[in-house]
Amino acid sequence: MKMHFISSGTDSADAALRVLESRYGQTPPEQAEVIVALGGDGLMLSVMHRGNDLPVYGMNRGTIGFLMNEYDAVNLPERIAAAEETVINPLAMTAEARTGEIFRGLAINEVAMLRAGSQAARLRISIDGRVRMEDLVCDGVILSTPAGSTAYNYSANGPILPIGSDVLALTPIAAFRPRRWRGAILPKGATVRFDVVEPDKRPVMADADSRGVSSVLWVEVRSEDAVRHRLLFDPGHGLEERLIREQFV
Repeated sequence: MKMHFISSGTDSADAALRVLESRYGQTPPEQAEVIVALGGDGLMLSVMHRGNDLPVYGMNRGTIGFLMNEYDAVNLPERIAAAEETVINPLAMTAEARTGEIFRGLAINEVAMLRAGSQAARLRISIDGRVRMEDLVCDGVILSTPAGSTAYNYSANGPILPIGSDVLALTPIAAFRPRRWRGAILPKGATVRFDVVEPDKRPVMADADSRGVSSVLWVEVRSEDAVRHRLLFDPGHGLEERLIREQFV
C-alpha cells in the first residue's frame, strides 16, 4: 500500500513519523493511495481543507483526537485495508464584509457568527429566503454539520447529530433575546442567511473552521455536496460509534 505520512509537527507526531517512514517508506502525495495523518483533530481538519481526493487515515498524536484512530505502528496496511470509510460534506460560506469584499470558504465542522465588539450581536436569520427570526440578540450563533456537532456546537449546548443524518444544527451562543430559544434542527439542503443588524454599533465576525472574516454585513451558508471528504476509521470505532459514545460520558 502506497502511503503518504503527514505530521502535525509536535515531538510525538514527528517521532511517529520517523518510525512509520522507516517501516513503510514515504510515498509522494500525488502517487499515494492513502494519507496517514499523525497528530490531532486540528491536523485532520487541515488535511481535509487541502482538498485532496485521497482517503485520510488519522492516528492520534494529539490530545482528544475525536477524528483519529489509536496510534500503532504495527500492521498499518492491514488496518487501513480493513478500515470503514465515512464521507463528510462541508459547509460552503459566502460572506460580505463591511468593506464590500466577498469572502468564500468551506467549513467541515461549523460556521459561526460571533460578536466582535463589547455589545451583543443582533442577527436576522432566514432559511431558504424566508425570515425565521427577525432579531436574535446573542454572543453568536453556530451552524454545524453532524461531524462538527460534538465540537463548538456541543460546548454551546447544541445537539449531537448522527453521522449520515441529512440535518444541520443551528445553535445560539448566550442568547439574550429571545431568552428561551435553544436553536433548531434544519434540513441539510437548507440555505441559511444571517444578516447583521446594526453592523456599525454591533460588529460581528464570521468564522468557518477558524478561518475568520471580521465585520461582516451578511453571511449565507449551505451544504456543499460536490465536495466529499473521505475519512477512514478502524472497524467498530467509526464516527457513528464515537458520536453515540460521546452522549453517555
